[in-house]
Amino acid sequence: MNSNTINKAADNIRILSAAMVEKARSGHPGGAMGGADFINILFSEFLRFDPDDLTFPERDRFFLDPGHMSPMLYSQLTLINAFSLDDLKNFRQWGSVTPGHPEVNVSRGIENTSGPLGQGHTFAVGAAITERFLASRFGEWMEHKTYAFISDGGVQEEISQGAGRLAGYLKLSNLIMFYDSNKIQLSTGTNAVTREDTAKKYEAWGWKVKTIDGNNADEIREALKEANAETEKPFLIIGETIMGKGCVTETGENFEGQSSTHGMPIGSAGASFEKTIANLGGDPENPFQIFPEVQEFYQEVLEKKRKEISEKKRLKEQWGKENPGLSKEYDFFLSGKAPEFDFSKVVQKENIATRAASGIVLGYFAREIENMIVASGDLSNSDKTDGFLKNTKAFTPDNFSGSFLQAGVSELTMGAVMNGMALHGGVIPAGGTFFVFSDYMKPAARMAALMELPVKYVWTHDAFRVGEDGPTHQPVEQEAQIRLMEHLRNHSGERSMLVLRPADAAETTVAWKMAIENTKTPTALILSRQGIKDLPTNGKSRYAEALQAEKGAYIVKNTEETPDLILIASGSEVSTLIEGTALLENEGLKVRVVSAISEGLFRDQDEAYQKEVIPDNVPVMGLTAGLPVTLVGLVGPKGKSIGLESFGYSAPAGVLDEKLGYTGENVFNKAMEYLKEYNK
Repeated sequence: MNSNTINKAADNIRILSAAMVEKARSGHPGGAMGGADFINILFSEFLRFDPDDLTFPERDRFFLDPGHMSPMLYSQLTLINAFSLDDLKNFRQWGSVTPGHPEVNVSRGIENTSGPLGQGHTFAVGAAITERFLASRFGEWMEHKTYAFISDGGVQEEISQGAGRLAGYLKLSNLIMFYDSNKIQLSTGTNAVTREDTAKKYEAWGWKVKTIDGNNADEIREALKEANAETEKPFLIIGETIMGKGCVTETGENFEGQSSTHGMPIGSAGASFEKTIANLGGDPENPFQIFPEVQEFYQEVLEKKRKEISEKKRLKEQWGKENPGLSKEYDFFLSGKAPEFDFSKVVQKENIATRAASGIVLGYFAREIENMIVASGDLSNSDKTDGFLKNTKAFTPDNFSGSFLQAGVSELTMGAVMNGMALHGGVIPAGGTFFVFSDYMKPAARMAALMELPVKYVWTHDAFRVGEDGPTHQPVEQEAQIRLMEHLRNHSGERSMLVLRPADAAETTVAWKMAIENTKTPTALILSRQGIKDLPTNGKSRYAEALQAEKGAYIVKNTEETPDLILIASGSEVSTLIEGTALLENEGLKVRVVSAISEGLFRDQDEAYQKEVIPDNVPVMGLTAGLPVTLVGLVGPKGKSIGLESFGYSAPAGVLDEKLGYTGENVFNKAMEYLKEYNK
């Protein structure tokens, strides 16, 4: 192996990275130039992939955490023919395949969307867990490594603590992370914000740590060999790199290690673009080139990769012939299709909390859906994910035969790990916590929506009825926040998240049906702490009627004639409306009650159905335990939405219902007031 060629390839990555940013007049060249040596050695000598099919399931994964270092990744992927030089020239332009921060595109070698620091390497933890989960079921023939690349900013983000703790506890020796430690941030040096000993921190979490010169190919190679040989611990390589490596000024003076090269073209940062390109061996007049010797070297690399992967494919084929049943199951897991499950057989108890109803459904899943992984943020006995746990067991170090992840008190970490599981593929991830703590998870939930990942959120204790715990634990504004994701479209044109708040146990079963069948976007289930009276039936089974919730909203109580008033709600407030309806009917009013589990889903129905449920020119009043704006889109411009407009209070749930007006009597009073206003 020619060390000159290896270094030439790294310089080629530096040249292309600098040129991309310079042409776009926007981007982050310095970090990409410093990290080039590591990614070059990783891809050319260690990362296992199929050059002809980058989606090959048993490939090694590479998760980039600092998405601003996208020029480095795009340049490296160009060397393996996943991108073209024209793609690089269109960096950060409209419609290009090289956006400013990488967006998941496995067929081009991009495993994850990255940008919010700290999340990318946490996705890698989820992928590493999934690899162990699948290997424990199908055999070590399918083993593969998960590599992550993190920066100073990612180490500082609080999520790194959760990721480091969890990976160390589970002894994920299949996880290898490179920490690009260049000691430079966007606006300062790292010495302005931290004095921690990063190596000791990770060692305390149970990682093996090795510090090297991150721009020295030989040291990188030896560290990766050691990391691949490690069988007990995740491995952190701290690579001390140079920001803007190779940068020089117009007069040829060294301009490496400057903070200014972090976030602007090097020609604007104080260096000379032309002199830097020349210093690295490139042509300043035409920097978008691959050196002939580098191109030849990577052609040899790709041939070696093909031979390696052909052996892997041979093992897979042999295993499939010897284990046809398992092979069929494995293929189904990887298909991403929804598993078949008969939801009509779920037996629910009467008048229970929807969190409890969810726990019952999860108990069935644990016994029948073999590729589901459920997690909880140290709340399994409260969010009722223990319905799943009681029928399996939690992951422990060296044992992934169970299907439950004890995430600990780290909701953001749990959310990002779930994303990593979904990105790896082959499993259905779900995670539970209190709805108010969805605030901690929203950065990961937003990334799941952006990446179109079918993760499932189990958010319980959905309203002020948490009671004595008081306003810190009582969600008020959270539902309005998360339902905004139903209004936001993803890049495939779908609503970016399916948000479901079921009104009773039967609707909860249906909500899980919708969640499992939704393989395109994340799904949020918002569930009650308190028991809810089952909604009335019209002679059918309650489950059969609740299936109408699949249209987002449906009539749960109707009148034979045109209604004088339509009452609409989701969750536990629907049963409160039913109580108020009895009082209104005593006054001779004809009342329709609508359960609206998802406004987004309802608005996706044809207009005729929407008008059938909520016709024009009929007064509509909504009741929500959240902000009134939650139902404004459903009640319409002439309607009235009643909700909370302040934080909650500490008191028993029943007292809060009375004090805050969530009673049948108050529904009656508010409806009569509204009808007077409406009919003026």
